[in-house]
Amino acid sequence: MVKRVVVIGAGMGGLAAAADLARQGFDVEVLERASSPGGKMREVKVGESYIDAGPTVFTMKWVFESLFHDAGSKLEEFLELQTASILARHAWRNDSHTGSRLDLFADIEQSTAAIADFAGGREADGYRAFCKRGADIYRTLRDTYMAAQRPSPFELVQRVGIGNLGAMWRTAPMKTLWAELGNYFHDPRLRQLFGRYATYVGSSPGFAPATLMLIAHVEQEGVWIVKGGMRRVADALQQLGEKHGVRFRFNTHVDEIQIAQGRVAGARLAGGEILACDAVVFNGDISALGTGLLGAPVTKAAKPIARKDRSLSAVTWCVSAKTRGFPLHHHNVFFAEDYLEEFDAVFRRRTVTAAPTVYVCAQDRADAAVDQHIERDSDRMLVLINAPADGDVSSLSAAQIATLQESAFGLMRQCGLEIDVSTMSSVATPPEGFNALFPATGGALYGRANHGSMASFARPGATSGIRGLYLAGGSAHPGAGIPMATISGRLAAQRVVADLGS
Repeated sequence: MVKRVVVIGAGMGGLAAAADLARQGFDVEVLERASSPGGKMREVKVGESYIDAGPTVFTMKWVFESLFHDAGSKLEEFLELQTASILARHAWRNDSHTGSRLDLFADIEQSTAAIADFAGGREADGYRAFCKRGADIYRTLRDTYMAAQRPSPFELVQRVGIGNLGAMWRTAPMKTLWAELGNYFHDPRLRQLFGRYATYVGSSPGFAPATLMLIAHVEQEGVWIVKGGMRRVADALQQLGEKHGVRFRFNTHVDEIQIAQGRVAGARLAGGEILACDAVVFNGDISALGTGLLGAPVTKAAKPIARKDRSLSAVTWCVSAKTRGFPLHHHNVFFAEDYLEEFDAVFRRRTVTAAPTVYVCAQDRADAAVDQHIERDSDRMLVLINAPADGDVSSLSAAQIATLQESAFGLMRQCGLEIDVSTMSSVATPPEGFNALFPATGGALYGRANHGSMASFARPGATSGIRGLYLAGGSAHPGAGIPMATISGRLAAQRVVADLGS
């Protein structure tokens, strides 16, 4: 008899789980309350333009190639990718280095030369050593932690191997990223730049483990730009699932996960319809389960993330406007002076600092030559600043959002980028907006903050506290980010197959 699985949520984890399960013979139905797939990988319409409003960086292509290969397909049949030669363009406004800029490249030698020109030979040597260390950490943890079922700390040591404890020690889980960066970089701007890796998992560089140095190697393996925008990745996974028989129902809200005799029995929709099933893969934030948003019986499936433990949220502006001055690339970061103050404000004072770092994804700027020589009538941009994930307990007024916009745009002006507000259309999303889109999160975009040496083990694995209920998405192991959430879905599918058979 064919086993039936309901997947709640069409984010990357849910999409990956659905494709894996369907191609192994399960009857799979995906329920999504939004009108399209992607979860946080969403688009916002601004005027006549659609702008990426969620994740903007595509890395770890091997994760997706493996998913499609196992389903008898090729990634390039579904998705067109362009390799980014420039990883990101960085700018600072501080008084002693007014207008300073630095590009990081996928090629280590190019980046080393750029850093030498920017900050001197000692910093370039530090960068080489930093990259070597990041590659070592990545090799140690890729197959033992990132792409495997969640281990305990003891199990992780066993996987790495007792005879390889030196490599385990070099992952530096007991040290903070910020402190360890001081061993490689003396220029405060470079410490800021690489400290920003903590924000890739919604955390502060002052509390996140130095293990995150592996992100340097992840980026050097390749950053790709997705033709048509990031939402095309979700579309591709939907198409892969449909090829194997997955059914998708959008604009469909699940009121309750039903339990019978101690295990999952079905899902009740908002209109009263009940879908009986043998298993549920929940691709939402675990706090939605723990706070009872899907029924009291499933609160023991996973503990909600405490407010103090939530990751970063954000205030974002999806902008269509004419720009001038600064030569935008696809990924751009504008720094103020005191980086740690920004995270002290968010995580301790629960506010946005007066001078937040600004990230800008210029969606149509994918080639360095184009950046320099072609002037556009308008740029499609996602502008983002970090904010506390308090969207369930407080709201920003229109006046506060306007003040934050002026602060962000002011920093960009001081770094050389002028956004012509007379030509601008924009849509802002504050933390309460993200909380409405992703209930029970408070607007946290990455699940739990990765603070402290044990934070990586605090995320639940694919198996929940209820039989037949499995977890996927950025709040489950191995964590946030497009490839990691995709891995989580594959790990959930593995558990379903192990428990129910294929």
